[in-house]
This record gives sequence, structure tokens and C-alpha cells, in this order.
Amino acid sequence: MFTRTCCFALSLTLGSAAVAVAQPARVKQFDAWGVYAYTQDGQKNCYALSVPVNQQPSNVNHGDNFLIVAPQGSSYAPQAIMGYGLKQDSEVAVKVDDKSFSMLPKDNAAWVKNQATEPEMVKAMRAGSQMVVEATSQRGTQTSYAYSLKGVTAALQEVQKCN
Repeated sequence: MFTRTCCFALSLTLGSAAVAVAQPARVKQFDAWGVYAYTQDGQKNCYALSVPVNQQPSNVNHGDNFLIVAPQGSSYAPQAIMGYGLKQDSEVAVKVDDKSFSMLPKDNAAWVKNQATEPEMVKAMRAGSQMVVEATSQRGTQTSYAYSLKGVTAALQEVQKCN
């Protein structure tokens, strides 16, 4: 639960320029994935981040969307951050090549529904080539985001060195 709280705090930091916490800085870029670091309470924290290569529908303002993978103990916790509020009581569908996962939204972020499947999702991401995230906005708009997985393995290896 502590890590989910940290991830939520990170999403608030990314979503609000008014937060008085050190802004994350990019450490290194690996194809579609960047490694970012920030310091909080004297401790350096790192995570991997990517942005969509394709957004649908093309006629709406999506805002800034990210997929973050942050360390959680000896594993990683994927998190989707959207540029808009997500519909409450909905699910965010994630497909990594032929494997499907479900995320639960809160405000503008979503976490893997079954925390026990987080390692499986990260393993699929490392082995996969593309990930598609489908969500519903508070207004009911169905959205879809395609992410390249090129560079995710190298980025996660760099995250591990950083923390």
C-alpha cells in the first residue's frame, strides 16, 4: 500500500506544477522509454516513463498521457496517468501483444486491478512490442493509446541501478 501511495503522490506531482516537491528530471532515454529521478526527503527515487505513439479518437483533446513503471519492493508497479479524469467504476483495459490486464482508475490515474499480476504485466511488457491502453473519460469518451515497448527492458534495468 505504501508504494501505491507513493505512485499516487508521483501522479499528483506530474499532474500539478504547483506542488512544492522537486520536479522529476530525465536521467536517460532508451528508445520509447525514459528514466526519470526525483529526490524526496533526501532519498533518490527513479521510474520509467513512456508516452503514447498513437491516441484515438483523433478529434479530442487527450491532454498529457503517460505510462509509468515504478519500483515496488523487488518488483515493479505499472501506472497509467491520463490528461483527464477517468470514469469512476470503470476499468482501464491493457493489452500487451496478446495478453490482457485490467487497471482500476482513480481520478486521472489507474493501477493494476490485481496487484499479484503486476509482475506478469511487467514481464509481458519486457517481452512484448506494443501495449494498448483503453479507457473511458468522465464524459464517457472511449479512448485508446498505443505505447511502444522498445527500450522498456533497458529502462527498467537503469531504474534498478538508480534506486
